[in-house]
Amino acid sequence: MQIRALLRALCSSTLSPFLLAALCVFPAQAADSASSSQNVAALVSADLTAGRADDAISRLSSYLAANPEDAEAHNLFCRVYYQEERWNDAISECKTAVELAPSESEYHLWLGRAYGEKARSIGSVKAYGLAKNVGEEFKRAVQLDSGNVDALSDLGEFYIAAPGIVGGGKKNAQAVAQALEQYDPAQAYELEGSLAEKDKNYALAEAEFKQAVEASRQPAGAWMTLASFYSRFRQWDGMLQALQAGIDADAKSATPHGPALVDAATILAHDNRQPQLAIQLLRLYLASPNQSADSPAFQVHAQLSRLLEQQGDQAGAHEQIEAAAALAHEYHPKEKVLKGLASPAPPNCQNQSPESLGGPDK
Repeated sequence: MQIRALLRALCSSTLSPFLLAALCVFPAQAADSASSSQNVAALVSADLTAGRADDAISRLSSYLAANPEDAEAHNLFCRVYYQEERWNDAISECKTAVELAPSESEYHLWLGRAYGEKARSIGSVKAYGLAKNVGEEFKRAVQLDSGNVDALSDLGEFYIAAPGIVGGGKKNAQAVAQALEQYDPAQAYELEGSLAEKDKNYALAEAEFKQAVEASRQPAGAWMTLASFYSRFRQWDGMLQALQAGIDADAKSATPHGPALVDAATILAHDNRQPQLAIQLLRLYLASPNQSADSPAFQVHAQLSRLLEQQGDQAGAHEQIEAAAALAHEYHPKEKVLKGLASPAPPNCQNQSPESLGGPDK
């Protein structure tokens, strides 16, 4: 309102017609352009949350044809392609966003994530080169914004998972966990848990994951992290108890039937446990107004289709595939599991409790 009032005042003044044109026409166009950019960003963000990939791509394609220098639009395009698992396209768009706005922490974060998924998908020696890019982008994201919790968390996980030759390292991961404590203690505990698990200190890892539940403002997701830890040890009772606690926490939250239900269903499907419960959880999520860009609806429809097919419901499976295609016709799902869930259990740990596998370092 202040900008428009100022323009009206200037345009009613006694300045020369040429100067009036410069002050009144061009600023008004700039204001309209900024408004258009904000509108597109808001609409695409809503599309990302609802999993409407085709709608998002259509909006962004039209907008970028007229505004090719909009870094935020390119980053949003990257995120849509990331949802669709089109890693090369995601990398291309994120690189453009970073080139246009190199000081934006969030753009480096998403570029690092796209590089990471590309490296995971090729699974060969070529992945090492990409892994270096992952670390560099995550580090740059943190350098630009030391309070970027997602960037800190991803950087810490990179340090834990990556071999030293591409920049991984225990000490670096510990430093990141300490930095996380002041911003998000729950994520710091989860990072410490992952670090302890990597060190084969399984009792400490379990304790850290439990601390994350206690510290979390939204504990449903933390419960699922603990459940996936038990799953890796084939600790079915502990896994089911943690999973049920997470489902209960989700139901009591201000935004029930959120992405924690998808995590729960993914764990159950991976472990071939309670398929009907997994199906129920996915249906609850798809009917919920509290969906997340982290679990786009078209991915969940595809996941539900696989479960229904396994239960012999071919018609239901086909219906879910059609629902996925209606939202993202370029999405070609591959079998996926929750991050880290597919890791093999440590040697000789079947039917043993995490406590029996080692306590805190002496």
